[in-house]
Amino acid sequence: MSFENLITKHFEDSIEVKRISAAKLAAPILNAAEVMLKSLLDNGKILSCGNGGSAGDAQHFSAELLNRFEKERPGLPAIAISTDTSTITAIANDYSYEEIFSKQVLALGMANDTLLAISTSGNSTNIVQAIGAAHEREMSVIALTGNDGGKIASQLRKNDIEIRVPSDRTARIQEVHLVIIHCLCDLIDNKLFGGENI
Repeated sequence: MSFENLITKHFEDSIEVKRISAAKLAAPILNAAEVMLKSLLDNGKILSCGNGGSAGDAQHFSAELLNRFEKERPGLPAIAISTDTSTITAIANDYSYEEIFSKQVLALGMANDTLLAISTSGNSTNIVQAIGAAHEREMSVIALTGNDGGKIASQLRKNDIEIRVPSDRTARIQEVHLVIIHCLCDLIDNKLFGGENI
């Protein structure tokens, strides 16, 4: 296969996974936006976390809410708990890497808040523990996963929402996670502030 064909294949594979995801994930994405909207209307906030590329996605989501997405509006309360290196390294050093998010959720999370937990495999131990901490704080949980949902799928409660990308390739899952994040931001903006995108 030539390098040009390799590039084309990446685009084609990405398009195909997105096409399948669009058909399967519209309902859970809408439900997740409603959960997040309820938190915001109840004076809650959205905490987000992930590892590696998923940490970048968590930070991306938080930035879109705190600053703006595609329309001018007030900032919305969101915190990416995967960004504070002093806190993360202190917890990892003093306790364990598996607790870097759960300890923050226990300290910052309230019953009206939502946790956006992102894991392409669904098996990240620190994300699993963060979800457990969110349950302890009576928070809502939205999980972005892929493949078979991993350990996270079996940990979620009845009112939690899993948005599982139908792929076993990390790159494809991450690409769809970003589209999901943009969908959530757009839905929140339109439901809170109205606009032409409805």
